[in-house]
Amino acid sequence: MTVPVVRFVYAGQEQDFDCGLRPYTVIWDGACKVCSRLARVLEKWDGQDQLSIVPSQQPGVKACFPWIPERAYRESLQLVGPGGQTWQGAYAVEQLLSILPRGRWLGWIFKIPFVRVVADRFYRWFARNRYRLGCGEHCQLRPSQLDYADHADHADHAEER
Repeated sequence: MTVPVVRFVYAGQEQDFDCGLRPYTVIWDGACKVCSRLARVLEKWDGQDQLSIVPSQQPGVKACFPWIPERAYRESLQLVGPGGQTWQGAYAVEQLLSILPRGRWLGWIFKIPFVRVVADRFYRWFARNRYRLGCGEHCQLRPSQLDYADHADHADHAEER
């Protein structure tokens, strides 16, 4: 019996992972050091191999999940589950806690009134500031909303070095 194989290509490059190989796919910002550390923690917690954990910059990711807008990858963590159900930001974190065995110890906190709203606001604040909180000046990628008004000052300092 022959089974047809579908190969996804994005921008002329084949993807480096199999879409839907595991029940859930976690898509994170590969340019963020904080996000990289959290991805490693998730890999350790995922003792049942339920998660494919991939950076949003990996070739083929956007082709596998065409319903997720480009902007969403820059704004927050994405979690894609069975059937394409998608969570993002704090809601993705809540869902991850319910999936992971050790996460259930923390997941109960989302049942407290208003915690979801507070968690979502905190997540949005953290996501906007993640490059300042974890990456420092060595990160080349910056949020698209960054104000470059002081760019001339930086250029003057660069010439002095």
